[in-house]
Amino acid sequence: MASMFRKRGSARLSQEIPKKKASNRGGRGQNASRGRGAGPRAKRTVHRGGVSTRALADEWAEKDNVGVQDSVMLEDFKNESVFLKNLATRFNKDLIYTYIGSVCISVNPYKDTGIYTDAFARIYSNVNMYELPPHVFAVADQAYRSMRDELLDQCVLISGESGAGKTEASKKILQFLALNSTNTGKAGNIRDRLMETNVILEAFGNGKTIRNDNSSRFGKYMEVQFDHKGEPLGGRILNYLLEKVRVVSQMAGERNFHIFYHLLASSDAPAYSLAGGPDGYHYANQGGASDVRTIDDSKEFGAVYTAFQREGFSSEETRQLLSVVAAVLLLGNTHFSPQGSDGSRVDDTAALEAVARLCGVSGSDMEHALTHRTVMVGRERTATYLSADKAAYARDALAKSLYDRLFSWVVQRINEAIAMKATTVRTTVLGILDIYGFEIMQQNSFEQFCINYCN
Repeated sequence: MASMFRKRGSARLSQEIPKKKASNRGGRGQNASRGRGAGPRAKRTVHRGGVSTRALADEWAEKDNVGVQDSVMLEDFKNESVFLKNLATRFNKDLIYTYIGSVCISVNPYKDTGIYTDAFARIYSNVNMYELPPHVFAVADQAYRSMRDELLDQCVLISGESGAGKTEASKKILQFLALNSTNTGKAGNIRDRLMETNVILEAFGNGKTIRNDNSSRFGKYMEVQFDHKGEPLGGRILNYLLEKVRVVSQMAGERNFHIFYHLLASSDAPAYSLAGGPDGYHYANQGGASDVRTIDDSKEFGAVYTAFQREGFSSEETRQLLSVVAAVLLLGNTHFSPQGSDGSRVDDTAALEAVARLCGVSGSDMEHALTHRTVMVGRERTATYLSADKAAYARDALAKSLYDRLFSWVVQRINEAIAMKATTVRTTVLGILDIYGFEIMQQNSFEQFCINYCN
């Protein structure tokens, strides 16, 4: 996966590459654990909760003595096999990060290596990028300090294959900014709100793929806005290329978006006309992978509900939002059979009536919308029948459109919650671009094709 920040046209990139159970990076040469140009480490001794950050920094630097921290220092730096061997050597010692100059590469370990604690985030604050072993925190610190000290907007770009750890890296950058950015208290709880956005967006925009249990199926660009002192004042999120086809179709071994399974596993499901598990819903059971070992759907629903409250969603907004989620799920259980020479009818109206009730329309209007289409002949509107196949297509199109608009509304509502209040002080922006991963599937959506092209 790749992360990049830009300053006056130059680019700094941090890239994560998935490997079977692999990740984290390391050093720059057998005897050069401090990195290039760092010189003697400044004597910073800060005690927080009884922990010396200097002692932790020294211990961490001492551990990173395997391979070469910066690939430009490899003797045969143009040799791909030498480059990959260096990554593997470091990875085998749980050193998942390696630089290529200002580019940071990571190999996903698919485990907690213990290097993302608040203590680790603190030792990378206000430190030369090459003074400590390679880390995503170093990239975050360099981008933040360049923005704060030079008043220049920055951007961190995160890209790579599916399962590389891109979404996790974006969360670690936010963690670092929340912990180490200037804090005078005037921004209130904006730090917490920025962090809670991930909980909601992952539920509505992530799903299980063959390669990744929590794969982002949309692109996200988040801007964090700071004042001239480097204190966060607000944020903004732009979303793009939501994989809408996943709403109605999943390949073997995959799931729909997480929120469907979260809602089905919750005690609130009956209130939305849902009963039973995912296997009873066409839009949720096609992949045959409803249960995911790494995800507790009931627990995750509680986390999402709490995040709604912290982001300022009203109880009525939450109810209506979940009603649309349930309506989309029930639409998949609406089936059609031929009627007459070219028409169709709904086989079982129970699911359709539930959908209509959740959407606030009548059952007859909903059935007519799914089994007919309206065409303009001159200035007159004429309704024509849809065959059973075309009615099923119309049902899927409605489901995709509903979910796409729902997702866009959620992002808009989050933006209202994290928006920067009007200010007269000069502001700068630190952007984080997380594009979902390169992946070649048996059936590739248009959105996946676009993402593969971008990657």
